[in-house]
Amino acid sequence: MSTVSVVTLAKGRPAHLANVLRGLERQTQAPVEFIVAVMHDDLYDLPASSVPVRQIRVSGTELPLAAARNRGVAAATGEAVVFLDVDCIPAPDLVADYAKGLATLDGLLMGEVLHLPEAATLGHWTYEDLARVAEKHSDRRGPPATGLEICHDYRCFWSLNFAIRRATFLATGGFDERYTGYGGEDTDFGKALDRRGLPIAWMKGGLAYHQYHPHHMPPVHHLDSVVRNAELFEAKWGYRTMGHWLHAFRVMGLIDDTPDRPIRILRRPDADDLALTGQQGHQPYTNSASVIRAIEAREVPVQDAVTA
Repeated sequence: MSTVSVVTLAKGRPAHLANVLRGLERQTQAPVEFIVAVMHDDLYDLPASSVPVRQIRVSGTELPLAAARNRGVAAATGEAVVFLDVDCIPAPDLVADYAKGLATLDGLLMGEVLHLPEAATLGHWTYEDLARVAEKHSDRRGPPATGLEICHDYRCFWSLNFAIRRATFLATGGFDERYTGYGGEDTDFGKALDRRGLPIAWMKGGLAYHQYHPHHMPPVHHLDSVVRNAELFEAKWGYRTMGHWLHAFRVMGLIDDTPDRPIRILRRPDADDLALTGQQGHQPYTNSASVIRAIEAREVPVQDAVTA
């Protein structure tokens, strides 16, 4: 793949977006363009750049993530498209790594991701600074030692840093735009690729540094859209996705997700739920597993805890 477009979805977070652009200016292989799918009314005031930048507005009352990705690819001119979330700073070889990988495999490639604490990108930063403090997510598997490795479970697809040939993306029909808000649209796309026999692969390289932002995991702040999109996935494919989040919501007492019945929201997340699931500034990431363990530990009956 000789030409690569980079697409980023953005709503707010102007400092994060500026860091993405700084990273793209330092690539060993320059992208032909940087397309920003803007999910709010006003376009960004970005600094002048050596990388051609185009901003396109994508409307929607909730996060139109699926639609924004589709609009980004429709506007792209590169033979390959790299998708980076607005909080992902590309390492210098990211574009070149993806171009090389897509030249050998016609499928979806997932690059490496390392996570940064809040202070890492405050003010001036260098790649040496980022590498020094970045951490791997404990719930995500690492890249292969070299090259590409086929992933045989579409549920591993993580949409914050991936690439695909533009023609291949268009042939799939893109993301299902019925998914709105947070959650499910990427798993649905992975499932659609799996059904078509298109490979999904991890790759060594394609590294992005995930910038800190206040977040909750499990995403209790997106309770409604996670529930709605899980039911949409079930209507389409016959079973629910985002099971780890639904399990966490259930043990927190937020939902009843009894099989073969619509998911019921039992209560809204309260201050304690937000405190339990919220990411702190010193944490490079949060994960649902640790929250579930904490909830289950505090729910052990006293007599069982004594004898355990």
